[in-house]
Amino acid sequence: MSALEISNIEYFVIAGYLVLTIVVGIFFKKFSSNTDDYFKGGSKGTWWLVGTSAFMGTFTAWTFTGAAGMAYEAGYSVMFLFLGSALGYFMNFLFLAPWLRQLRVTTLPEAISLRFGELTRNFYALYEVPVRILYAAMSLYSLGIFCSAVFNYNINYVIIGCGIVVLFYSATGGRWAVMATDFLQGLILIPLTIIIAWICLDKIGGISNLIQAIEAEGLTEEYCMINSAELFAGAYTWGWVSAIFVKQFLVYNSLNAAPRYFSVKDGREARKAALLACVLLLLGSLIWFLPPITARLLFHEQVMALDISKPEEASYAIASISLLPVGLIGMIVVAILTATMSSMDTGLNTNVAILIKDIYPKLSNYFKWKPKKESELLQIGRLYTWFLGSMIILLALYFAQQDGVGIFEIMLDVGALLAVPIAIPLLWGLFFRRTPWWAGLMSIGLAFVASCFIFFEIPLSYIGFSQEISEGFKWTYQQKLFSVFGAGTFGFFFSIFFAPAPDSEHRAKVDRFFKLMKTPIDFEKEIGEGNDLRQLNVIGRFGAAVAIFIALLLFIPNPLYGRLAILALSLVIGGVSVLMIWAGKKSDI
Repeated sequence: MSALEISNIEYFVIAGYLVLTIVVGIFFKKFSSNTDDYFKGGSKGTWWLVGTSAFMGTFTAWTFTGAAGMAYEAGYSVMFLFLGSALGYFMNFLFLAPWLRQLRVTTLPEAISLRFGELTRNFYALYEVPVRILYAAMSLYSLGIFCSAVFNYNINYVIIGCGIVVLFYSATGGRWAVMATDFLQGLILIPLTIIIAWICLDKIGGISNLIQAIEAEGLTEEYCMINSAELFAGAYTWGWVSAIFVKQFLVYNSLNAAPRYFSVKDGREARKAALLACVLLLLGSLIWFLPPITARLLFHEQVMALDISKPEEASYAIASISLLPVGLIGMIVVAILTATMSSMDTGLNTNVAILIKDIYPKLSNYFKWKPKKESELLQIGRLYTWFLGSMIILLALYFAQQDGVGIFEIMLDVGALLAVPIAIPLLWGLFFRRTPWWAGLMSIGLAFVASCFIFFEIPLSYIGFSQEISEGFKWTYQQKLFSVFGAGTFGFFFSIFFAPAPDSEHRAKVDRFFKLMKTPIDFEKEIGEGNDLRQLNVIGRFGAAVAIFIALLLFIPNPLYGRLAILALSLVIGGVSVLMIWAGKKSDI
């Protein structure tokens, strides 16, 4: 069996949704009159809009492919990846989200300059852009690989089609379009995945039958939440779980997380946005991995018959296609597509913001270019979006033409070695102020030394271990992470011994950073008039259009349970949308 087949109706559903996202981008163009609107929604985003966007930006199609494959093999052990993210958002809710919003900046490098100075800011600005382009291209490429193998789509068409859709609405509508499409994608994804999980559980016969089926298949040991080191080459052990939580804590509880909250109105709304993302992630981690487990128990032969390198990564798709009614299969393909698109659009918008706010001004000063008006910068931002988006598409197409196997797996490993080093000083710098200006660069430098040591597989004998240990040693994920984290942390705290005096210029700068970070925002005074009702009304109307579109699927011949599933999805999306329209009815669209 080389690929799964889906009907023409599903193609119509997929195409219809992609067209809708383009319309959203066109409509939200009117929301952006300057660069602040374009890059951070003028800091007028409501908690429910920013929180859903943050949630959707947390994962890519990997959740329904790679993570599903992990669940197929090891059950709910993969939950720890998402529980770590949920814990990160909960910490944001407790205190960090308001701090990050109250920095009152547009880009991450701007925030870094307030804490560590201009040289560190320049490093991050130049580092972030190419790395984000690479990550986005790899995500788009992996999506193409999955769709071509599982659904027999042409990989180049998937890359170009999805890339152009994201590029169009991101370039046209800016941050407003990104948040609106993320919300609509979440509005579909959450109830749809709940319905799939419910159908899977019903097919098996309930939770008690699920446990009995796992025991009958001899999977009890493999499906333990915490496994022994012998089962999965060191994965899903206590050490692995600890490493996952440390990494997720770094990602979600440092300055790195700040761009998630630049668009929200104030610290209070940022706190609620973080709590919403936390709750949605907890819900998702409970339901997302039931379909691949169901596929292991009910459709194992069908999964293994797929002619792809890792057939278990198609387990979510196979369970969905086997159990969902006609019409909703297209919606789950949409969910897989948009999971990557929602991450790509956020990264693209963030990247262009760095170019306009951090890199372009430095080049302008250096070459003595004539200062640009705000309207001109807005147009340049749109052009840069098209340019960077095209680079992402072309790079993904380049990866697709390579014959090498395992490029994506290699890039995941490289990504871990690249992401952790730059996050370390951005974590500790939020809590310790007695550091010199070069503390961040020192921390990054030592962490990168450890990353290079691991990536290039330099023998341990070089640092004093015996030849016997060195030759038999193989790095596990947790050893990689803790080594890099330890080196970077040592570099940061070592720099404290060289901290300048309390009355120095740098210390005064750092003190201003901490004071600003903990000063609440007066929205009316600092931002002006909000548009909360307009957000509710406009996005509610788009949601209602989605609900009507799904309701039309009721006319397709399906068994009763299938029609009920379609009706339930339409009613949930429609109900939420109607409430939004009602709440925002006083607005003037």
